[in-house]
Amino acid sequence: MEISTKHNHIVRVSKKRQKISKVFIHGFVILFGIVMLYPLLWMVASSFKNPSEIFSSVSFYPSKWTIDNYVQGWAGVSGYTFDSFFVNTLIIVTLAIIGNIIACSMAAYAFAKLEFKFKSVMFALMLLTLMLPFHVTVIPQYIMFNYLDWINTYYPLILPKFFATEGFFVFLMVQFMKGIPNELVEAAEIDGCGRIKTYWYLILPLSVPALVTTMIFTFIWTWNDFFGQLLYISDLKLFTVALGLRMFLDSAGESAWGPMFAMSTLSLIPLFIVFVFFQRYLIEGITTGGLKG
Repeated sequence: MEISTKHNHIVRVSKKRQKISKVFIHGFVILFGIVMLYPLLWMVASSFKNPSEIFSSVSFYPSKWTIDNYVQGWAGVSGYTFDSFFVNTLIIVTLAIIGNIIACSMAAYAFAKLEFKFKSVMFALMLLTLMLPFHVTVIPQYIMFNYLDWINTYYPLILPKFFATEGFFVFLMVQFMKGIPNELVEAAEIDGCGRIKTYWYLILPLSVPALVTTMIFTFIWTWNDFFGQLLYISDLKLFTVALGLRMFLDSAGESAWGPMFAMSTLSLIPLFIVFVFFQRYLIEGITTGGLKG
């Protein structure tokens, strides 16, 4: 009886410690999340402040809420409104997504399910591109695109996507497609499906999580890209959201912080929507692709 009482006491103490530990862990995570989100929340709050109040007041909330920053920001600069910048960005993002999904999935299908000479060597070379910093290839690429007279066009930002230049997505899809049983591919071949039909009617439908993951990352990386767009685009009518936001800053004069914060807030909405609606596919694509051998 005494042993049973001690055992129950130990169990109660253990459960109490677990609860306290969980409270501390959750409290730390919440506090860390607030610290990480504070700059974003401050930017959103500042977008509703009077420009003179943004840096002069320590208050988080505006003393007087106003949407003038959104009106001025949407009006744009130099005669170009921000809706044109959004449209330009959507054009680049949409074509980049289509290119990555088509080209990277075809390359991944070849590496995962087909047999050909130098397959291992080519796959290793593809993996090496993941270790090559983007800035190493900037100058050669710029010289090549300049020779093709593609500077100040969208071609350098879009066309490479149609040639499976994103090694990360190829690797992700290869890992995912390796999990598709070879028996299904063999059954499709017995039913008369060639490689193209097998890819289109079997591999692609079964690879939806990896495709959606590719779409999300392509959307985020292309939407937030500033360096590449700044490098190849100089015509105002071709400017994207990232370049349009930069126009509110003036190193030689007064910067329009209010309109910039307002347009920055609007530019985050598409990213938030995409992440919320496709979060399940994103997690499934990453975890499943990462676990395949």
